Amino acid sequence: MEYLAHLFETSEVTIRKDLTALEESGFLLRRYGGAIKLPTEMNEESQEQLSKQKLAIASAAANQIRDHNRIIIDSGSTTGTLVKALHHSGLVVMTNSLALANELIALECEPTVLMTGGTWDARSESFQGKVAANVLRSYDFDQLFIGADGLDLTRGTTTFNELIGLCQVMAEVSREVIVMIESQKIGRKMPNLELEWQQIDKLITDDQLDPNVKQQIEALGVEVIVAK
Repeated sequence: MEYLAHLFETSEVTIRKDLTALEESGFLLRRYGGAIKLPTEMNEESQEQLSKQKLAIASAAANQIRDHNRIIIDSGSTTGTLVKALHHSGLVVMTNSLALANELIALECEPTVLMTGGTWDARSESFQGKVAANVLRSYDFDQLFIGADGLDLTRGTTTFNELIGLCQVMAEVSREVIVMIESQKIGRKMPNLELEWQQIDKLITDDQLDPNVKQQIEALGVEVIVAK
């Protein structure tokens, strides 16, 4: 741990957070004092299952969209799969991701693509900051599609990224907030709260969701959509 902190010129606390996030994403296993790489076959198997879950979630999310809707797609791998599922006419799509913007302009349905601009954050591969927030506030949207690193059943969506201000603005300017998240992330408590439950309208996840957890989330007033 000390070696990694020195190598990346950061604190051991940050290294621990990053290793935890990588373990939860299926890239390594934590061990005392550090971590080890997952065996290739285990990694590939888990990634294949994860990909199927994300595609199912994306398909269910696309079913929530209507022609001519104005939507925001936040940066992220789960939300990114939604782009390929878009087929609606007359869409206006705002994103803070260069990669997603490039995919959007290549779609046959030819959505109008808007970008937040702002300060580039290499860690999240997205635009953040005051400029991005001001751009978002100059529009209003029908729906926000956003992912999460974890889902605290008491507080809401959580992340290890400290840049959470833009997500709040995205939620503020959207009439409907839809969280796209794999069931394996539900129950994970990251250090930073992103969106509180009262800010979330719908949660879309895969069919591995525990029925008891589903009921617990619905009791908070959130519609739960299980993708199959």
